[in-house]
Amino acid sequence: MLYHLFNYLDAAYDIPGAGLFRYLSFRAAMAIILSLVIGLLFGKRLIAILHKKQVGETVRDLGLEGQIQKQGTPTMGGLIIIASIVIPTLLFADLRSIYIQLMLVSTLWLGAIGFLDDYIKVFQKNKKGLAGKFKVIGQVGIGILVGSALYFHPDVRIKEKADKQFNQNIEVISEQESSTNGTDWVSVKSTRTTIPFIKNNEFDYAWLISWAGEGAKKYAWLLFIPIVIFIVTAVSNGANITDGLDGLATGTSAIIGLTLALLAYVSGNYILADYLDIMYIPESGELVVFGGAFTGACIGFLWYNSYPAQVFMGDTGSLALGGVIAVFAIAIRKELLIPVLCGIFLVENLSVMLQVSYFKYTRKKYGEGRRILLMSPLHHHYQKKGMHESKIVARFWIIGVMLAVLAVVTLKVR
Repeated sequence: MLYHLFNYLDAAYDIPGAGLFRYLSFRAAMAIILSLVIGLLFGKRLIAILHKKQVGETVRDLGLEGQIQKQGTPTMGGLIIIASIVIPTLLFADLRSIYIQLMLVSTLWLGAIGFLDDYIKVFQKNKKGLAGKFKVIGQVGIGILVGSALYFHPDVRIKEKADKQFNQNIEVISEQESSTNGTDWVSVKSTRTTIPFIKNNEFDYAWLISWAGEGAKKYAWLLFIPIVIFIVTAVSNGANITDGLDGLATGTSAIIGLTLALLAYVSGNYILADYLDIMYIPESGELVVFGGAFTGACIGFLWYNSYPAQVFMGDTGSLALGGVIAVFAIAIRKELLIPVLCGIFLVENLSVMLQVSYFKYTRKKYGEGRRILLMSPLHHHYQKKGMHESKIVARFWIIGVMLAVLAVVTLKVR
């Protein structure tokens, strides 16, 4: 909103300083600052309100050190994160951008699903929360919306160098354009994405159905949308599972958010895209503002969520964080980088799946269930081994930073 206001003031009245809002870096910095301020100020007040209403976490005794002490800690703190993301984005981003619209809708949609789950647990005293099938329906719903928008919306496109040989599945949208550095670009609609570590690092989902003939490319959405649904659901649940120790999911998400903002910046800047020889996605640079608000929101929440936590994000926050990360990565066509960038979420998810699968398999084969880990998810395994949770969290953060650096390095290592 401020972006549009100051653009108008700059154009109509040439007010000194109003032109700053045209700069992406300035708006991203302001989004980070405001999200931090909202998180710190709003967080303190919300925690007091949650304390007053006795909205506390119910903790099962799993025999973990320090676990019982967390009984009664306020939950549903994800409301702080959502407010810290949405308000700066509304103020500093270009709301006409389809990418910003999708990020805002995804944040509110997934936050609402998590809120319902927390509400049922806390106020209706139902430990199971929202039924799993309804969570899945909600995640599938946002996946369909995001996938459809990214496939059919006319503003979602990429630009390639005019001299590049296009695959027959690519539809040219506009005539050749010349940039200031002399490079000619052609705007196209495409279902291509980026493959990390590969020299010719582009993969087109339409290729998967090319065996059906030339006309099959029109039906690539039948494949693309289910892939989007799977990614959104998997990453959202991964963040949910990771949210088991004070500051673990919050800090990990902040690292991922900052990395995605950097990737969005280079993808939306034709000079950097040309230099790095990567996919140039017009208007995707606007996601840097959202990425700044996302990172600031996570860090601001970490002020209260770090050990010992004064508030938990609950499913309100964890489902939203994971889903937003997935949508962000898909929008800038870096979803195949998720196993690297979101490696912490992936390992936590796999640890649960392997533990449950192996237990069921051994119970069927030997008559008694056996376990691979002392406890799942993985962070609880290290707790069982006697490691303090603050050390576990710090080490997971370090691994998260290493994975983030590796993700950025893929821009050059192919």
